[in-house]
Amino acid sequence: MNSASDSATFWEKHYAGMDAQWGTKPNAVLTALLADLAPAPGTALDLGCGHGGDALWLAAQGWDVTAVDVSQTALDRVAAGAAATGVTDRVHPQRHDLAETFPDGTYDLVTATYFHTPITIPREHVLRRAAQAVAPGGLLTVIEHASAAPWSWQAGQDIRYPTPDDVIASLHLDDTWAVERADAPRRTATGPNDQIATVTDNVIAVRRAG
Repeated sequence: MNSASDSATFWEKHYAGMDAQWGTKPNAVLTALLADLAPAPGTALDLGCGHGGDALWLAAQGWDVTAVDVSQTALDRVAAGAAATGVTDRVHPQRHDLAETFPDGTYDLVTATYFHTPITIPREHVLRRAAQAVAPGGLLTVIEHASAAPWSWQAGQDIRYPTPDDVIASLHLDDTWAVERADAPRRTATGPNDQIATVTDNVIAVRRAG
């Protein structure tokens, strides 16, 4: 089992060695999903925000975004991106190791987009806590890898990825929730060195009753 400090150390090193422009564009699956399911902005929580591509896009659409990551380097870059694009008042970086602490409050939208790590963390517990942070009428989206790209740390490993139904079951939702989307589409992905591969994602959106 890894300690909380292992996660911080890994991701701080990861972002410190990465081009600051990588991951500054929004995830296309998320933007399309929200156009259908959450067109009106409100409050949002972005878990594992990285360089802030999703958080900055959400803020530009009028959302008030709490952007969470374990890496202070990543959060500093999110803050710089918010300042550069004029959305500082709508982007609130917070440092959390989500295995240990979680942001306060409830949100109209909670997103966990590619919330994966080679460090052992209680991921299912974190996602259940994410569901608890959804306000009445709000939406939880989970977009995650359902296959390994050639550049992934999981490439070549014999891994059974969960299905969308597996993920929803792991959230332990009651009957006040409705499944808005649960599928596993394939897409063409581009890696950090411009590699191209066909990958599969789980795309999950569940809504709490208002």
